[in-house]
Amino acid sequence: MVDQGEGLIGGYTNDLNAVVCAQAPVIVFGDHTRRFKFVKFPFAVGADGVKLFVATRIWNPEFLFSQLGTIDLENRGYGRHYQHLRKQSLVVAPLAEQTRIVAKLEELLSDLDAGVAELKAAQKKLGQYRQSLLKAAVEGALTAEWRAKHTPAETGAQLLERILQERRARWEAKQVAKFKEQGKTPPKDWQKKYPEPVKPDTSDLPELPEGWVWASLDMLGEIASGVAKGSKIGADIEVREVPYLRVANVQRGFLDLSEVKTILATDRDIAELTLKDGDVLFNEGGDRDKLGRGWVWRDEVADCIHQNHVFRMRPYRPEVLPELISHHGNTFGKTWFQNAGKQTTNLASINMTMLRMFPVPLGPADEQRELLRQLELQIEQIVQQEQAVELGLQQSTAQRQNILRAAFAGQLVPQDPNDEPVSVLLERIRAERAVQDAVKKPRGRKVARPPIKKFEKENQC
Repeated sequence: MVDQGEGLIGGYTNDLNAVVCAQAPVIVFGDHTRRFKFVKFPFAVGADGVKLFVATRIWNPEFLFSQLGTIDLENRGYGRHYQHLRKQSLVVAPLAEQTRIVAKLEELLSDLDAGVAELKAAQKKLGQYRQSLLKAAVEGALTAEWRAKHTPAETGAQLLERILQERRARWEAKQVAKFKEQGKTPPKDWQKKYPEPVKPDTSDLPELPEGWVWASLDMLGEIASGVAKGSKIGADIEVREVPYLRVANVQRGFLDLSEVKTILATDRDIAELTLKDGDVLFNEGGDRDKLGRGWVWRDEVADCIHQNHVFRMRPYRPEVLPELISHHGNTFGKTWFQNAGKQTTNLASINMTMLRMFPVPLGPADEQRELLRQLELQIEQIVQQEQAVELGLQQSTAQRQNILRAAFAGQLVPQDPNDEPVSVLLERIRAERAVQDAVKKPRGRKVARPPIKKFEKENQC
Protein backbone atom coordinates (compact mmCIF):
# COMPACT_ATOMS: atom_id res chain seq x y z
CA MET A 1 0.00 0.00 0.00
CA VAL A 2 1.24 3.45 -0.89
CA ASP A 3 0.01 6.49 1.01
CA GLN A 4 1.17 10.08 1.46
CA GLY A 5 3.50 9.28 4.36
CA GLU A 6 7.27 9.60 4.38
CA GLY A 7 8.15 6.03 3.37
CA LEU A 8 7.53 4.59 -0.07
CA ILE A 9 5.42 1.72 1.31
CA GLY A 10 2.88 2.51 4.01
CA GLY A 11 1.55 -1.02 4.58
CA TYR A 12 0.20 -4.14 2.90
CA THR A 13 -3.17 -5.57 1.87
CA ASN A 14 -4.55 -8.90 0.64
CA ASP A 15 -7.42 -7.22 -1.22
CA LEU A 16 -6.51 -7.63 -4.88
CA ASN A 17 -9.58 -5.63 -5.89
CA ALA A 18 -7.94 -2.58 -4.33
CA VAL A 19 -4.96 -2.68 -6.68
CA VAL A 20 -4.73 0.48 -8.79
CA CYS A 21 -5.75 -0.18 -12.38
CA ALA A 22 -3.01 1.74 -14.16
CA GLN A 23 0.11 0.89 -16.10
CA ALA A 24 3.29 1.44 -14.09
CA PRO A 25 5.02 3.66 -13.33
CA VAL A 26 2.53 5.79 -11.37
CA ILE A 27 3.33 9.08 -9.68
CA VAL A 28 1.65 9.40 -6.28
CA PHE A 29 0.99 12.86 -4.80
CA GLY A 30 0.10 13.43 -1.13
CA ASP A 31 -2.63 16.06 -1.13
CA HIS A 32 -1.86 16.95 2.48
CA THR A 33 1.89 16.28 2.68
CA ARG A 34 2.90 17.62 -0.79
CA ARG A 35 5.07 14.51 -1.17
CA PHE A 36 5.65 12.84 -4.56
CA LYS A 37 6.43 9.13 -4.97
CA PHE A 38 7.51 7.19 -8.06
CA VAL A 39 5.91 3.74 -7.95
CA LYS A 40 6.99 1.00 -10.39
CA PHE A 41 5.08 -1.94 -8.86
CA PRO A 42 1.40 -2.91 -8.37
CA PHE A 43 -0.05 -1.20 -5.31
CA ALA A 44 -3.20 -0.12 -3.51
CA VAL A 45 -3.91 3.36 -2.23
CA GLY A 46 -3.22 3.48 1.50
CA ALA A 47 -5.47 6.34 2.58
CA ASP A 48 -7.57 9.27 1.52
CA GLY A 49 -5.81 12.37 0.27
CA VAL A 50 -3.76 10.67 -2.47
CA LYS A 51 -3.71 11.73 -6.12
CA LEU A 52 -2.36 9.44 -8.85
CA PHE A 53 -0.70 10.56 -12.08
CA VAL A 54 0.21 8.53 -15.15
CA ALA A 55 2.49 10.10 -17.76
CA THR A 56 1.09 10.29 -21.28
CA ARG A 57 3.07 9.82 -24.49
CA ILE A 58 4.67 13.24 -24.41
CA TRP A 59 6.46 12.46 -21.14
CA ASN A 60 9.34 10.37 -19.97
CA PRO A 61 7.84 9.36 -16.58
CA GLU A 62 11.08 9.98 -14.66
CA PHE A 63 11.50 13.37 -16.31
CA LEU A 64 7.95 14.29 -15.24
CA PHE A 65 8.51 13.01 -11.69
CA SER A 66 11.76 14.94 -11.29
CA GLN A 67 10.15 18.14 -12.56
CA LEU A 68 7.14 17.80 -10.28
CA GLY A 69 9.54 17.55 -7.36
CA THR A 70 10.88 21.04 -8.13
CA ILE A 71 7.49 22.72 -7.66
CA ASP A 72 7.48 24.79 -4.47
CA LEU A 73 3.93 24.59 -3.12
CA GLU A 74 3.08 26.74 -0.13
CA ASN A 75 2.58 24.60 2.96
CA ARG A 76 -1.09 24.84 3.94
CA GLY A 77 -0.81 22.40 6.82
CA TYR A 78 -3.38 19.62 6.60
CA GLY A 79 -5.25 21.51 3.88
CA ARG A 80 -5.54 20.25 0.33
CA HIS A 81 -2.72 21.11 -2.06
CA TYR A 82 -3.74 19.46 -5.35
CA GLN A 83 -5.98 22.38 -6.26
CA HIS A 84 -2.85 24.55 -6.25
CA LEU A 85 -0.62 21.95 -7.89
CA ARG A 86 -2.93 21.65 -10.91
CA LYS A 87 -2.46 25.37 -11.65
CA GLN A 88 1.30 24.96 -12.05
CA SER A 89 2.94 24.95 -15.49
CA LEU A 90 5.44 22.36 -16.63
CA VAL A 91 7.95 22.43 -19.47
CA VAL A 92 8.02 19.67 -22.09
CA ALA A 93 11.18 18.79 -24.00
CA PRO A 94 11.43 16.43 -26.99
CA LEU A 95 11.20 12.83 -25.75
CA ALA A 96 14.74 12.02 -26.82
CA GLU A 97 16.05 15.01 -24.90
CA GLN A 98 14.00 14.03 -21.85
CA THR A 99 15.72 10.65 -21.91
CA ARG A 100 19.17 12.29 -22.08
CA ILE A 101 18.24 14.62 -19.21
CA VAL A 102 17.06 11.70 -17.04
CA ALA A 103 20.33 9.84 -17.69
CA LYS A 104 22.41 12.91 -16.76
CA LEU A 105 20.33 13.54 -13.65
CA GLU A 106 20.88 9.96 -12.51
CA GLU A 107 24.63 10.38 -12.99
CA LEU A 108 24.92 13.68 -11.14
CA LEU A 109 22.36 13.07 -8.40
CA SER A 110 23.66 9.60 -7.56
CA ASP A 111 27.08 11.10 -6.77
CA LEU A 112 25.39 13.86 -4.78
CA ASP A 113 23.22 11.37 -2.89
CA ALA A 114 26.28 9.35 -1.95
CA GLY A 115 27.87 12.45 -0.46
CA VAL A 116 24.68 13.31 1.42
CA ALA A 117 24.52 9.77 2.83
CA GLU A 118 28.06 10.14 4.17
CA LEU A 119 27.20 13.49 5.77
CA LYS A 120 24.09 12.06 7.42
CA ALA A 121 26.10 9.11 8.71
CA ALA A 122 28.61 11.54 10.23
CA GLN A 123 25.72 13.54 11.70
CA LYS A 124 24.32 10.40 13.34
CA LYS A 125 27.74 9.43 14.77
CA LEU A 126 28.19 12.91 16.23
CA GLY A 127 24.79 12.61 17.90
CA GLN A 128 25.74 9.22 19.34
CA TYR A 129 29.07 10.59 20.57
CA ARG A 130 27.30 13.52 22.22
CA GLN A 131 24.99 11.13 24.06
CA SER A 132 27.85 8.88 25.20
CA LEU A 133 29.80 11.95 26.33
CA LEU A 134 26.88 13.26 28.38
CA LYS A 135 26.31 9.83 29.88
CA ALA A 136 29.97 9.61 30.89
CA ALA A 137 29.74 13.10 32.37
CA VAL A 138 26.70 12.65 34.58
CA GLU A 139 28.00 9.27 35.82
CA GLY A 140 31.40 10.72 36.75
CA ALA A 141 33.48 8.78 34.21
CA LEU A 142 34.60 11.96 32.45
CA THR A 143 36.40 13.21 35.58
CA ALA A 144 37.90 9.88 36.67
CA GLU A 145 41.46 11.09 36.02
CA TRP A 146 40.82 14.42 37.79
CA ARG A 147 39.33 12.58 40.76
CA ALA A 148 42.44 10.41 41.10
CA LYS A 149 44.62 13.52 41.46
CA HIS A 150 42.40 15.68 43.69
CA THR A 151 40.88 15.31 47.13
CA PRO A 152 37.60 17.26 47.40
CA ALA A 153 36.86 19.46 50.40
CA GLU A 154 33.57 17.61 50.94
CA THR A 155 31.82 14.59 49.48
CA GLY A 156 28.59 14.60 47.54
CA ALA A 157 26.80 13.26 50.63
CA GLN A 158 28.11 16.16 52.75
CA LEU A 159 27.08 18.65 50.07
CA LEU A 160 23.62 17.08 49.97
CA GLU A 161 23.32 17.54 53.73
CA ARG A 162 24.01 21.27 53.39
CA ILE A 163 21.51 21.51 50.55
CA LEU A 164 18.83 19.85 52.70
CA GLN A 165 19.55 22.26 55.54
CA GLU A 166 19.03 25.15 53.14
CA ARG A 167 15.82 23.56 51.89
CA ARG A 168 14.40 23.39 55.42
CA ALA A 169 15.57 26.91 56.29
CA ARG A 170 13.78 28.33 53.24
CA TRP A 171 10.58 26.50 54.10
CA GLU A 172 10.66 27.77 57.68
CA ALA A 173 11.35 31.35 56.52
CA LYS A 174 8.40 31.16 54.14
CA GLN A 175 6.12 29.84 56.89
CA VAL A 176 7.17 32.61 59.31
CA ALA A 177 6.50 35.22 56.60
CA LYS A 178 3.06 33.70 56.02
CA PHE A 179 2.20 33.81 59.74
CA LYS A 180 3.34 37.42 59.90
CA GLU A 181 1.28 38.40 56.86
CA GLN A 182 -1.79 36.81 58.47
CA GLY A 183 -1.07 38.47 61.83
CA LYS A 184 -0.78 35.10 63.56
CA THR A 185 1.63 33.71 66.11
CA PRO A 186 3.31 30.52 64.90
CA PRO A 187 1.57 27.55 66.58
CA LYS A 188 3.40 25.07 68.79
CA ASP A 189 5.52 22.52 66.93
CA TRP A 190 4.78 24.12 63.56
CA GLN A 191 8.23 23.07 62.34
CA LYS A 192 7.10 19.42 62.53
CA LYS A 193 4.86 20.03 59.53
CA TYR A 194 7.92 20.40 57.31
CA PRO A 195 7.39 18.30 54.15
CA GLU A 196 10.37 15.98 53.90
CA PRO A 197 11.80 15.64 50.37
CA VAL A 198 11.13 12.56 48.29
CA LYS A 199 13.98 10.06 48.42
CA PRO A 200 15.22 8.55 45.15
CA ASP A 201 14.61 4.91 44.36
CA THR A 202 18.17 3.65 43.81
CA SER A 203 17.33 -0.03 43.32
CA ASP A 204 17.90 -0.02 39.54
CA LEU A 205 20.31 2.91 39.29
CA PRO A 206 23.94 2.57 38.15
CA GLU A 207 26.72 2.63 40.72
CA LEU A 208 28.31 6.05 41.17
CA PRO A 209 31.99 6.92 41.68
CA GLU A 210 33.37 7.26 45.20
CA GLY A 211 32.28 10.52 46.78
CA TRP A 212 29.08 10.76 44.73
CA VAL A 213 25.54 10.18 45.92
CA TRP A 214 22.09 9.85 44.37
CA ALA A 215 19.61 12.60 45.26
CA SER A 216 16.08 13.30 44.13
CA LEU A 217 15.30 16.49 42.24
CA ASP A 218 13.04 17.38 45.16
CA MET A 219 16.08 17.42 47.46
CA LEU A 220 18.08 19.75 45.24
CA GLY A 221 15.66 22.51 44.32
CA GLU A 222 12.19 24.00 44.48
CA ILE A 223 9.91 22.62 41.77
CA ALA A 224 6.94 24.55 40.42
CA SER A 225 4.40 24.38 37.61
CA GLY A 226 3.35 27.43 35.62
CA VAL A 227 0.35 29.49 34.58
CA ALA A 228 -2.60 27.73 32.93
CA LYS A 229 -3.55 29.31 29.63
CA GLY A 230 -7.23 30.24 29.47
CA SER A 231 -7.76 30.31 33.25
CA LYS A 232 -10.72 32.40 34.34
CA ILE A 233 -9.74 35.61 36.13
CA GLY A 234 -12.25 37.75 37.97
CA ALA A 235 -13.20 41.04 36.32
CA ASP A 236 -12.09 42.98 39.41
CA ILE A 237 -8.58 41.43 39.45
CA GLU A 238 -5.87 43.47 37.77
CA VAL A 239 -3.81 41.72 35.11
CA ARG A 240 -0.97 42.69 32.84
CA GLU A 241 0.63 41.25 29.73
CA VAL A 242 3.94 39.42 30.16
CA PRO A 243 6.00 37.01 28.01
CA TYR A 244 5.74 33.31 28.84
CA LEU A 245 7.55 30.12 27.84
CA ARG A 246 5.69 27.32 26.05
CA VAL A 247 6.67 23.71 25.39
CA ALA A 248 7.83 24.76 21.90
CA ASN A 249 10.36 27.15 23.46
CA VAL A 250 11.98 24.47 25.62
CA GLN A 251 14.00 22.11 23.43
CA ARG A 252 16.41 19.34 24.41
CA GLY A 253 19.60 21.14 25.34
CA PHE A 254 18.65 24.64 24.16
CA LEU A 255 15.90 27.25 24.22
CA ASP A 256 14.15 28.30 21.01
CA LEU A 257 13.18 31.92 21.67
CA SER A 258 12.43 32.84 18.05
CA GLU A 259 8.77 33.24 19.00
CA VAL A 260 7.94 34.09 22.62
CA LYS A 261 4.23 34.71 23.13
CA THR A 262 2.58 36.83 25.82
CA ILE A 263 -0.21 36.14 28.30
CA LEU A 264 -2.36 38.12 30.73
CA ALA A 265 -1.40 37.26 34.31
CA THR A 266 -2.12 38.54 37.79
CA ASP A 267 0.57 40.24 39.88
CA ARG A 268 0.54 37.23 42.21
CA ASP A 269 1.21 34.78 39.36
CA ILE A 270 3.90 37.04 37.96
CA ALA A 271 5.63 37.25 41.35
CA GLU A 272 5.53 33.49 41.84
CA LEU A 273 6.27 32.36 38.29
CA THR A 274 8.79 34.84 36.90
CA LEU A 275 11.83 32.83 35.83
CA LYS A 276 15.20 33.52 37.45
CA ASP A 277 18.73 32.99 36.23
CA GLY A 278 19.70 29.34 36.71
CA ASP A 279 16.20 27.85 36.71
CA VAL A 280 16.19 24.37 35.17
CA LEU A 281 13.25 23.80 32.80
CA PHE A 282 11.48 20.50 32.06
CA ASN A 283 8.64 19.86 29.63
CA GLU A 284 5.59 18.02 30.91
CA GLY A 285 5.33 15.96 27.72
CA GLY A 286 3.00 15.50 24.77
CA ASP A 287 4.83 13.75 21.95
CA ARG A 288 7.39 11.32 23.34
CA ASP A 289 10.33 13.44 22.18
CA LYS A 290 9.05 16.32 24.35
CA LEU A 291 8.87 14.28 27.56
CA GLY A 292 11.17 15.78 30.20
CA ARG A 293 13.32 17.62 27.67
CA GLY A 294 14.67 20.96 28.79
CA TRP A 295 17.44 23.45 29.35
CA VAL A 296 18.57 26.24 31.66
CA TRP A 297 17.08 29.72 31.87
CA ARG A 298 19.67 32.51 31.77
CA ASP A 299 17.49 35.64 31.85
CA GLU A 300 17.18 35.76 28.05
CA VAL A 301 13.82 37.56 28.25
CA ALA A 302 12.90 40.05 30.98
CA ASP A 303 9.90 39.39 33.25
CA CYS A 304 9.18 36.02 31.62
CA ILE A 305 6.93 33.44 33.29
CA HIS A 306 6.22 29.86 32.19
CA GLN A 307 3.22 27.81 31.11
CA ASN A 308 1.85 25.00 33.29
CA HIS A 309 3.15 22.45 30.76
CA VAL A 310 6.68 23.63 31.56
CA PHE A 311 8.06 22.85 35.03
CA ARG A 312 10.93 24.73 36.58
CA MET A 313 13.40 23.60 39.23
CA ARG A 314 15.23 26.31 41.18
CA PRO A 315 18.38 24.99 42.95
CA TYR A 316 18.63 25.66 46.67
CA ARG A 317 22.37 26.27 46.59
CA PRO A 318 24.86 27.55 43.97
CA GLU A 319 26.86 24.30 44.24
CA VAL A 320 24.03 22.59 42.33
CA LEU A 321 25.00 23.35 38.73
CA PRO A 322 21.90 23.83 36.54
CA GLU A 323 23.57 22.75 33.28
CA LEU A 324 24.63 19.41 34.78
CA ILE A 325 21.08 18.79 36.02
CA SER A 326 19.71 19.54 32.55
CA HIS A 327 22.30 17.42 30.73
CA HIS A 328 21.36 14.54 33.03
CA GLY A 329 17.67 15.11 32.35
CA ASN A 330 18.23 15.11 28.60
CA THR A 331 20.22 11.84 28.58
CA PHE A 332 19.52 9.49 31.48
CA GLY A 333 16.23 11.27 32.10
CA LYS A 334 14.95 10.66 28.58
CA THR A 335 14.55 6.94 29.29
CA TRP A 336 13.65 7.40 32.96
CA PHE A 337 10.78 9.78 32.18
CA GLN A 338 9.45 7.48 29.46
CA ASN A 339 9.35 4.59 31.94
CA ALA A 340 7.86 6.67 34.75
CA GLY A 341 5.48 8.85 32.73
CA LYS A 342 1.83 8.24 31.87
CA GLN A 343 1.57 6.92 28.33
CA THR A 344 -1.12 6.52 25.70
CA THR A 345 -0.76 5.44 22.06
CA ASN A 346 1.43 8.33 20.90
CA LEU A 347 1.51 10.63 23.93
CA ALA A 348 3.29 10.64 27.26
CA SER A 349 3.43 13.02 30.21
CA ILE A 350 4.98 13.52 33.62
CA ASN A 351 3.63 15.38 36.63
CA MET A 352 5.12 17.20 39.60
CA THR A 353 5.16 14.03 41.73
CA MET A 354 7.21 12.14 39.14
CA LEU A 355 9.54 15.07 38.62
CA ARG A 356 10.26 15.30 42.35
CA MET A 357 11.28 11.63 42.32
CA PHE A 358 13.71 12.05 39.43
CA PRO A 359 17.13 10.71 40.58
CA VAL A 360 20.16 12.95 40.05
CA PRO A 361 23.83 12.06 40.67
CA LEU A 362 25.48 14.61 42.97
CA GLY A 363 29.25 14.83 43.20
CA PRO A 364 31.60 17.07 45.19
CA ALA A 365 31.26 20.73 44.24
CA ASP A 366 34.85 21.04 42.91
CA GLU A 367 34.45 17.95 40.77
CA GLN A 368 31.13 19.17 39.40
CA ARG A 369 32.75 22.40 38.26
CA GLU A 370 35.61 20.50 36.59
CA LEU A 371 33.10 18.16 34.99
CA LEU A 372 31.11 21.03 33.52
CA ARG A 373 34.31 22.69 32.24
CA GLN A 374 35.39 19.53 30.38
CA LEU A 375 31.89 18.89 29.14
CA GLU A 376 31.40 22.36 27.69
CA LEU A 377 34.81 22.19 25.98
CA GLN A 378 34.02 18.89 24.25
CA ILE A 379 30.45 19.89 23.40
CA GLU A 380 31.80 23.04 21.72
CA GLN A 381 33.99 20.84 19.51
CA ILE A 382 31.03 18.60 18.67
CA VAL A 383 28.89 21.64 17.83
CA GLN A 384 31.56 22.92 15.44
CA GLN A 385 31.63 19.57 13.64
CA GLU A 386 27.82 19.41 13.57
CA GLN A 387 27.70 22.88 12.06
CA ALA A 388 30.22 21.85 9.37
CA VAL A 389 28.09 18.80 8.52
CA GLU A 390 24.92 20.91 8.43
CA LEU A 391 26.63 23.39 6.13
CA GLY A 392 27.60 20.51 3.83
CA LEU A 393 23.98 19.30 3.76
CA GLN A 394 22.73 22.79 2.95
CA GLN A 395 25.26 23.11 0.13
CA SER A 396 24.18 19.71 -1.20
CA THR A 397 20.56 20.86 -1.21
CA ALA A 398 21.50 24.02 -3.07
CA GLN A 399 23.58 22.03 -5.58
CA ARG A 400 20.66 19.65 -6.19
CA GLN A 401 18.36 22.60 -6.86
CA ASN A 402 20.90 24.11 -9.27
CA ILE A 403 21.19 20.80 -11.16
CA LEU A 404 17.41 20.43 -11.45
CA ARG A 405 17.00 24.07 -12.42
CA ALA A 406 19.52 23.61 -15.23
CA ALA A 407 17.84 20.37 -16.32
CA PHE A 408 14.43 21.95 -16.83
CA ALA A 409 15.85 25.09 -18.40
CA GLY A 410 17.43 23.05 -21.22
CA GLN A 411 20.98 23.69 -19.98
CA LEU A 412 22.00 20.28 -18.62
CA VAL A 413 22.49 18.34 -21.86
CA PRO A 414 23.09 19.45 -25.48
CA GLN A 415 20.00 19.75 -27.67
CA ASP A 416 19.81 17.72 -30.88
CA PRO A 417 18.15 19.37 -33.92
CA ASN A 418 17.20 15.88 -35.12
CA ASP A 419 14.91 15.34 -32.11
CA GLU A 420 11.22 15.31 -32.96
CA PRO A 421 9.75 18.61 -31.73
CA VAL A 422 7.08 18.35 -29.03
CA SER A 423 4.68 20.29 -31.24
CA VAL A 424 4.86 17.59 -33.91
CA LEU A 425 4.22 14.86 -31.35
CA LEU A 426 1.27 16.76 -29.88
CA GLU A 427 -0.25 17.26 -33.33
CA ARG A 428 0.01 13.56 -34.04
CA ILE A 429 -1.65 12.72 -30.70
CA ARG A 430 -4.49 15.15 -31.43
CA ALA A 431 -5.07 13.57 -34.83
CA GLU A 432 -5.19 10.10 -33.29
CA ARG A 433 -7.67 11.26 -30.67
CA ALA A 434 -9.87 12.85 -33.29
CA VAL A 435 -10.09 9.50 -35.08
CA GLN A 436 -10.87 7.70 -31.78
CA ASP A 437 -13.56 10.22 -30.83
CA ALA A 438 -15.24 9.75 -34.20
CA VAL A 439 -15.85 6.10 -33.36
CA LYS A 440 -18.90 5.71 -31.12
CA LYS A 441 -17.91 3.82 -27.98
CA PRO A 442 -20.37 1.18 -26.65
CA ARG A 443 -21.72 1.90 -23.22
CA GLY A 444 -20.65 -0.38 -20.43
CA ARG A 445 -20.82 -0.59 -16.69
CA LYS A 446 -18.32 1.71 -15.00
CA VAL A 447 -16.04 0.25 -12.35
CA ALA A 448 -14.98 2.60 -9.58
CA ARG A 449 -11.22 2.98 -9.48
CA PRO A 450 -8.88 5.51 -7.88
CA PRO A 451 -8.78 8.60 -10.10
CA ILE A 452 -5.84 8.76 -12.49
CA LYS A 453 -4.67 12.19 -13.64
CA LYS A 454 -2.79 12.56 -16.91
CA PHE A 455 -0.25 15.26 -17.67
CA GLU A 456 -0.30 16.74 -21.18
CA LYS A 457 0.82 20.32 -20.63
CA GLU A 458 1.82 21.88 -23.92
CA ASN A 459 4.53 24.22 -22.68
CA GLN A 460 7.76 23.54 -24.50
CA CYS A 461 11.42 24.20 -23.67
